[in-house]
Amino acid sequence: MKVRLNLSTSPLVSNRRFTLWTSVLGGVGLVFLLVLSQRAYSTWSSDKSFRARQGALQGEVMTLERQRQSLSTFFEDADNVKRRQRAAYLNSLIQQRAFPWIKIFMDLEEILPDGARVVSIEPKLVGDDVQLKVLVGAASDESKLKFLKALEKSAQFSHIQLLSETRPVRPEQSDRVMLELQAQYSVI
Repeated sequence: MKVRLNLSTSPLVSNRRFTLWTSVLGGVGLVFLLVLSQRAYSTWSSDKSFRARQGALQGEVMTLERQRQSLSTFFEDADNVKRRQRAAYLNSLIQQRAFPWIKIFMDLEEILPDGARVVSIEPKLVGDDVQLKVLVGAASDESKLKFLKALEKSAQFSHIQLLSETRPVRPEQSDRVMLELQAQYSVI
């Protein structure tokens, strides 16, 4: 026979429930701590790679800026400016030589009436269009009007503007009317 005897002044209290819930809450807190630590580490490592990439890009930007400065200094040099201007002039000459002179003369031959003649032609490339400045001499007002009407009806010439009309003062000239006009010429 066993006799239970309690010699303490207060009854025996079991702390099992408190220990169990404390352990569960501590475990959950530990899991949250581990997840939070992992997230903090991944954020730190991605920031570290981002900072390294940003530093490399800033280094590249500084290198490119130094190159731009040296190129700017090179191209602003007086000798190089003269070379660029000369190259632009030579390119304009090449473009003028590439102008279809035969085609324009054939087109003018078709529309040029009797009593009118072309004195000078000055082509100028404006973007993709060819702008012509033409000086035409006409023996009479009638041939002048025929030429202007034929020019307006032509498919190759457009945006025709009469810049000036003069009459020669010397009687020995065969042209009685001189027309200076500007038109766009369609190369196609």
